[in-house]
This record gives sequence, structure tokens and C-alpha cells, in this order.
Amino acid sequence: MGEVHRLLKEAGREAALRSDFDRRVVEAAAAYLASEDVEIGFLYSGWAQAALPHKRLPDDAPWQITTERVTLIVQPGLRAVPGGEPVSVGVPYGSRARLILLYLQSEALRTNSREIELGKSLHAWLRRLEIPIGGKSMKDVRDQAERLSRCRMTFTIKQGNRTGLVNQNLLDTSMFVEDDTTQGSLFIETATLSEMFFQQLKKHPVPIEETAVRQIANNSMALDVYCWLAYRLHALLEPMPISWRALHQQFGRAVKRLDHFKEQFKETLALALAVYPDAEVDMHERGVTLRPSRPPVAPSAPRLVAVGGRAARRTSNG
Repeated sequence: MGEVHRLLKEAGREAALRSDFDRRVVEAAAAYLASEDVEIGFLYSGWAQAALPHKRLPDDAPWQITTERVTLIVQPGLRAVPGGEPVSVGVPYGSRARLILLYLQSEALRTNSREIELGKSLHAWLRRLEIPIGGKSMKDVRDQAERLSRCRMTFTIKQGNRTGLVNQNLLDTSMFVEDDTTQGSLFIETATLSEMFFQQLKKHPVPIEETAVRQIANNSMALDVYCWLAYRLHALLEPMPISWRALHQQFGRAVKRLDHFKEQFKETLALALAVYPDAEVDMHERGVTLRPSRPPVAPSAPRLVAVGGRAARRTSNG
């Protein structure tokens, strides 16, 4: 258990807020420890190793990121324009795209079906993650949902001297409906994961706590770091050092200077660890060292559970 969690348990929230810990870290850790929810979600392991951009790219620009084992390429999709040339809708980005991805994957495993009804359950999902319903927040969700529905992605995965390629659309089909609140705006009502992606998801799921996601839902890098730790830590047999350059390559493409990235990553890591008390990660001059840790979701928990179900258990004493 991390120091902020010990302080919260021993002295309480108000004392922790008066300490040297960042207020955001204290608030996230306190909310996590106080929550009695046990919902879990799932994502494909590839997303825990290489993720989407944090910020918007030019609409016609592809995205590529290469990490230790994975290269991800995302190509923006096109939208038909009656009487004109098709226009690029852009690559999905930011925290909203990540949350939609998490929802789609979790629902697919919960129902063991590629077909997902997004529209009917949208409001309940947003409320569960404490995302405001309406206004700019909903506009962002609609935008990212369309980007995800139209994009094409390629995962290149290296294992020893072998390289595998997963080249596909994320979704096979989507059913768009007119949005009554915004003239001309479309929103996905139903979606079908591609068969190849669905099979990869079933073979390589990473379970994560929705309670943890809720506390960092507006921070795309913290979401990436949390999912990465959930994927890596429990599988380690011995400590593993990760250099600053490797961390920058995976998480900091939008930050040009390494020294600026270091400061941002330190804050982001602290936020991710606030909602993963069992994670053992040491930060030092050369980067970080990951140590074998218990996963955020107990291995004994059922693999396929409802996103809103109560079957999973935390491994933390908190």
C-alpha cells in the first residue's frame, strides 16, 4: 500500500490534504478507498502497451506509436459528403475515446457478443463514470465515438524473433442516429466489434477496476499509465527498470522535451498509483522500476462479469 493510502487510513482525509501530497492525488486515493463499488471492466492487452494520442491531430493525419513490443498505427476514417468529396473525421484521441473503448470492450465480454447497444445504455454509463450528461461533454463523446467507428488500426506485436500483425477496423458496423439537440450531428446507437478484434480481446483481456477509472477519467495519460501497470506488474517475476526515454516514447509523444515530460510523468504516475494501492513502482534518476505486484482485480474473480456487476473483488486491503 502506498504512503498516501496509509496516511488516509491512519490520519484521515483532512490530515492527508494538509500534507505534502498533491491534492489531486489525495482526493483520488480517498475517493477510491471510500468507494464500495466493485465493478470491473476489460480492455485488449494491446491498448495497455500502445495507446491513442492525448491531443487532437490534424483530421487527415495518421497516428503511430512504437513501444517495446507493440507498434500501433491508427488511420483516420472518412465521412461521405452528399455531392462532394469525402472528408476525414480524424483519429480518436483523449480521455473520452479511451472511456468509449473501455465501455465497448467490457460490454462485449460481459455479453459475449460483438454487438453492443451504445445509445440505450449511454446515460447510465456516463453517470457511472461521473461524466456530465449534456453540453460540451456529450459533444466530445459523440465526436470520439464517430472517430472510433470509422478509423482503421494496425497492431504489430513482437514476441522474440516473431512478429504478428493485426490489421483491421475496430468496428464492423455502426448504426448512426440524428441527434435531436444538435442539428446535423450524428451519434452511434449500435456498434459491432470486428470479429478479429473481438477474438483478440477474448484471448488477451486486461481486467481493471471501474472505481479506479472513475477517479482519473478526465486524464488520458493517467488512464494509460494505470492500464499499463495493471497489465505489466502482476506478470513480473523480478524488478524491471524502465528508462525515461522508453517512458517518453510510450506516454509522452506530445511533450517534446524530455525534462518537461519527466515532471508531467511524475505527477501522472502519482495519480495512477493513487487508484492502484497494490502497485509497487519506484521512481529514480534513470526512470522507474516496476516490481512484481498484485493485480488490481483478483485472479479468482470471474473473467466475464457485468461492467455494472458486483462479482469482482479488490486485491487491496482497502
